[in-house]
Amino acid sequence: MPCVDAREFRVNDPKLRDIFDQDAERYERARPRYPASLIEELVRVTGAGPGVRVLEIAPGTGKLTVDLAGSGCSITAVEIGPSMAAVARRQLAAFPAVDVVVAAFEQWELPLEPFDAVVCATAFHWIDPAVRVPRAARALRPGGLLGVVATHHVAGGTEDFFAEVQECYERWDPATPPGLRQTRESDLATDTGEFSRSPCFTDVAVHGHAQEITYTTGQYLDVLLTYSNHRALPETARNGLLASIRELIDSRYGGVVTKRYWHELITAVRVGP
Repeated sequence: MPCVDAREFRVNDPKLRDIFDQDAERYERARPRYPASLIEELVRVTGAGPGVRVLEIAPGTGKLTVDLAGSGCSITAVEIGPSMAAVARRQLAAFPAVDVVVAAFEQWELPLEPFDAVVCATAFHWIDPAVRVPRAARALRPGGLLGVVATHHVAGGTEDFFAEVQECYERWDPATPPGLRQTRESDLATDTGEFSRSPCFTDVAVHGHAQEITYTTGQYLDVLLTYSNHRALPETARNGLLASIRELIDSRYGGVVTKRYWHELITAVRVGP
């Protein structure tokens, strides 16, 4: 059976994808790195090391790339945003085996020699769902590994704040569902059907890695401004939202909140030709 699967899967509004390139320096400054346990697992399952060729889809400013490059593997990182790519090149200057290419993965011409691994961290949902799995498969050698990281904002940390802050969102963002609350990682239902239904992949597995990060008020507002849905708000609504969140953190939480992230590493093995 050919490795083609054009089923429609969830994808974020492609118009929002370009927003990330507007402030690449903030993205590098504010977005967290991935947990060491996740990096260790990714290196183990991909066999990353000297002589191993890795393709990274949508590396952003290199949040995952820097740690993966530390294994000694060679990486081709395909990033759609030129500003993000410029920051990534700066962050990766110490790794001559890493090449950052400015292109959309959907249109990028795949090299003739397949890769040993293809990875994508917190960005696979931005890639066209009609082509992302089959193109990733085409880029891989038989037996090669696909590793996709999905990041979830889950209950934990300063839980009362994340319940109270919904009032700020309901006031300033009309798209906010009323009464929205964070889900615990134990209640998440990971949909791996996109990979398990593909004739290109087998041995689909999911492993979770948690981290909690404590932010000052300024740091938390900084990270919010790296999220596309916040940046896409009209200026008046965005400023009002950020001001109300600032007042809430400063007045009720002493200027500090802790946020919990749940990172799922979804892996799948490329079947034979």
